[in-house]
Amino acid sequence: MNRLSLRTAFASGRALVFGHRGAMASAPMNTMAAFQLAGEQGADGVELDAQLSKDGHIVIVHDFTVDASTDGCGAVSDMTLAELKRLDAGGWFAEEFAGQGIPTLDEVFAGFADKLYVNVELKSRFDDNADIAAAVSDCIRRHGLMEQTIVSSFDARLLRKFRQICPQALMAYLHGPEVSALMDEVPHEARHPWHDFIDDEYMRWARGAGCLVNAWTVNDPDRACALKKMGVNGIITDSPADVISALSQC
Repeated sequence: MNRLSLRTAFASGRALVFGHRGAMASAPMNTMAAFQLAGEQGADGVELDAQLSKDGHIVIVHDFTVDASTDGCGAVSDMTLAELKRLDAGGWFAEEFAGQGIPTLDEVFAGFADKLYVNVELKSRFDDNADIAAAVSDCIRRHGLMEQTIVSSFDARLLRKFRQICPQALMAYLHGPEVSALMDEVPHEARHPWHDFIDDEYMRWARGAGCLVNAWTVNDPDRACALKKMGVNGIITDSPADVISALSQC
């Protein structure tokens, strides 16, 4: 288990590095291999995408279909865990990763929570947002990882539901150029903006609001250094090794 809580790690003043869907520049996204590689490259944590299978298991897939990241096709929500587990989630990336499966959140926590912090992005269509919010909250509690995780989403309504169910968790609002006014009413500890929207003015606002700032998706070493100098708390990247190397020199 990480000795420090994620809140304490963020408070250290060092920009934490999270592997985006693992180390997805070098391994198939959202697989155990990608998370393992992120840790080997020195990442502090990983960011992953969580949604529900047809039979209610939390599976780690980015899109609402499996078409782009496996050898199958169809909606994640139309498939049981057993059906999803039969898919190859690695061969499309490179032959050496053939046979990588779609992991569950339980498997990620069991495999990596002693080594990596986890940023769980909630993926949901609005009609099932209470289900995914409750399932993720329960999973975090069962594994005793309330201090090691941060939960994020682009969906302000989903974050409101998660906050009601799990008020003690670290929670972050993901956003691009549009920011939902609903987030003014939902207590949250962090903002996760697309990195292009971060400048000195944004950072002044965040400090005034008491919000952590974790930038996505940062793959340019010079930009990573600029963000570090602006005082961001975390950097989410496809290539942890490259960003960590850059941050060590600036």
